Amino acid sequence: MALRQAVAALPSAALLLPPLLLAVASAGLSGYFGTKSRYEEVNPHLERDPLSLGPAAARSRLPAACAPLQLRALLRHGTRYPTAGQIRRLGQLHARLLRRSAACPATADLSAWQMWYEESLDGRLAPQGRRDMEYLARRLAARFPSLFAARRRLELASSSKHRCLQSGAAFRRGLGPSLSLGSDEVDIEVNDSLMRFFDHCAKFVALVEENNTAMCQVNAFKDGPEMQKVLEKVASALCLPVEELNADLVQVAFLTCSYELAIKNVTSPWCSLFSEEDAKVLEYLNDLKQYWKRGYGYDINSRSSCILFQDIFQHLDKAVEESKSSKPITSPLIVQVGHAETLQPLLALMGFFKDDEPLKANNYVRQAHRKFRSGRIVPYAANLVFVLYHCDQVKTSEEEYQVQMLLNEKPMLFHHSNETISTYADLKNYYKDILENCHFKEECELPKVNVTAIDEL
Repeated sequence: MALRQAVAALPSAALLLPPLLLAVASAGLSGYFGTKSRYEEVNPHLERDPLSLGPAAARSRLPAACAPLQLRALLRHGTRYPTAGQIRRLGQLHARLLRRSAACPATADLSAWQMWYEESLDGRLAPQGRRDMEYLARRLAARFPSLFAARRRLELASSSKHRCLQSGAAFRRGLGPSLSLGSDEVDIEVNDSLMRFFDHCAKFVALVEENNTAMCQVNAFKDGPEMQKVLEKVASALCLPVEELNADLVQVAFLTCSYELAIKNVTSPWCSLFSEEDAKVLEYLNDLKQYWKRGYGYDINSRSSCILFQDIFQHLDKAVEESKSSKPITSPLIVQVGHAETLQPLLALMGFFKDDEPLKANNYVRQAHRKFRSGRIVPYAANLVFVLYHCDQVKTSEEEYQVQMLLNEKPMLFHHSNETISTYADLKNYYKDILENCHFKEECELPKVNVTAIDEL
């Protein structure tokens, strides 16, 4: 009841259109979709009530003497359509399936499935993605009502990608007209230097993004025994020669299962091709790519994000100084919309979700309980929130300013304290080396001599 009252003043704006999410992927596949996972996979209580703050909110309350000064939210865009490349590969696979359908009665449901994806959709935000953002805005407003109060200034920025701009516009719609910001998409600042820092890092682009050698572990797993087993099983189910399939096509079939659930809230016939064990293998393939391209695989993956990390602390510093001078906080709310590729390197830079052993093609079984699971970290609408508090009635001046970090609306344990709250001074001290010695221009400069990704990184 309290939550409903807290959000009653916010606009409904077609927010409550969909019924409660009832569909689940067959054989429990939905927990293994990696970066194509629904946000509800990490917050199941939202299936029952999309405005619920969940059990984590009750456990994360600060002392009454602490008041929030600034909130900095980094969001991944909401649920999106497949990219044009994925749609093309799905079309190829579907065409092969239809050619064999008469000789393969077992694929009747798949043969009847209509190929409704068009290349023009190319990664655009789906209607569910807009709802993801609007609901998230309303939950954050209910959780931090003083920061989201009427006439508080909101700084809203986005990557240049259409799905991110639309996600930013949807987030703002969820907050209603009370904040001092316009209502058109053009009012959102485009800031690719922060939200797509990876595109601006020459060393990353040359040695990881555009270097096939850097993905050697991913390619080895595609050709390994676990994937081969899945490949043979899917080929048999589709009555196709195994030579007509490869790991990429099988992954497209699996991801179509994920898209149908996330976008249309249905269990697709494509899901019937996979068991839960198959899903674990395909999730590992996705995680391997994330690990080596965006995570701990190479130092440049995370080091390239220090420009964003330092920007976060520059704004926190400014808020602290303004508070000490009894000035109004210039930027109480900063919301920036980017990608999984924005959040994952930043979390790696901060040391979160790091396993003792690197993810490799030959240790799938040993990594069954790994920390690095991209679907748990950066599903659609993933969000990393920094909240700076001013606390009265504290023993020391250092305790006056404290920080909380939330990932997907759940408090995170800081490495240096194993607590969910840290003094701002302690947090800055823990990350002192990154804040003072990670320089984007130098980090991203290409080496003078030609080297492979493996040699250099």
